Amino acid sequence: MITHLKGKLVEKNPTYAVVEVNGVGYLLHISLNTFSKLGDLENVFLYTHFYVKEDAQTLFGFVDKIEREIFRLLISVSGVGPSIARTMLSSMSTDEIQHAIATGNVGIIQSVKGIGAKTAQRVLIDLKDKISKTFAIDDEISSLESNTTKDEALIALEVLGFNKKQSEKVIDKILLADATVSVEVLIKNALKNL
Repeated sequence: MITHLKGKLVEKNPTYAVVEVNGVGYLLHISLNTFSKLGDLENVFLYTHFYVKEDAQTLFGFVDKIEREIFRLLISVSGVGPSIARTMLSSMSTDEIQHAIATGNVGIIQSVKGIGAKTAQRVLIDLKDKISKTFAIDDEISSLESNTTKDEALIALEVLGFNKKQSEKVIDKILLADATVSVEVLIKNALKNL
């Protein structure tokens, strides 16, 4: 409904900001991440998410689109409401959240107040593929994807009839241990582990 607001920052504190647009003040619930990036700005541009439930209509504000998209992904998970999603965005940066989900790090997700073991598992299961598709994840594994040795080994293993995802996991482990390995040695080691 309301996708963004551009106006004068009238008031801000670590949990909310008030933005005046053409004489109307909008109360936006924000994360600490957004609060810190607002600084001492007088005029602001915030992306928004309008959340409606039976007893309330709430507007959430975000300093960038990535934060808003992660918020939307988080609230799509059963058991994660807007308060928990905002707490997660306040506890960690968007990059840390993406990396934790992409690498399946339950401990980091569970360290957020309000998220138990089951909810943390659900976040990882529900969002792992969505995070990988929606955002470019910069970690050790994805940095190896430009590796031509890896590409050649993957093609060879596919031709031999092995599953691409399974082969890729094995190859990534081998390359993390020794990035200078030749294609032949990489394929031989991968065949031992498949």
